[in-house]
Amino acid sequence: MVSIKKLFDEKHVHVAFEISLTLKGAFALAEIAASIFAYVVTKQFLLDLVRAITCMELSEDPHDFVANYLVHAAQSLSVSSQNFTAFYLLSHGVIKLFLIIGLWQKKLGYYPAAIAVFSLFILYQAYRFSFTHSLSLLLITVLDAVVIGLTWFEYQHLRHLLPNGQRK
Repeated sequence: MVSIKKLFDEKHVHVAFEISLTLKGAFALAEIAASIFAYVVTKQFLLDLVRAITCMELSEDPHDFVANYLVHAAQSLSVSSQNFTAFYLLSHGVIKLFLIIGLWQKKLGYYPAAIAVFSLFILYQAYRFSFTHSLSLLLITVLDAVVIGLTWFEYQHLRHLLPNGQRK
């Protein structure tokens, strides 16, 4: 049986930190791609796509919850909400990617900045969760909390490892 102390040794925490950065980086790139998609896709294209996807299900069951929800969401999409979504995803993705690159390069100043920014993201996500109760939003928030913890441990390790003259 693996002891708790061995599980949380520096090597395991560092590997978990690198894995979490990889996941966060992938999410950041996906957010940037989604922001571009949200900006360039027209409401009519989205509505046609949703209708094509849901037409068979709605012909079999006109009261299907998911299909009706998707059609309603596509119909009620406004240009301002589409622009906000595109801006939010782009800014969120770019900020995360910028911080993750600094963390990959082990630049010490990025660690407290990343902890602060990811904490602000968690606060906003908790606020949004209070309205949406979205499981995916909850999972992203938990991942952010784990990344914050791992970032803190990695930061403490690097601060003690690097002499003052070698700090980046």
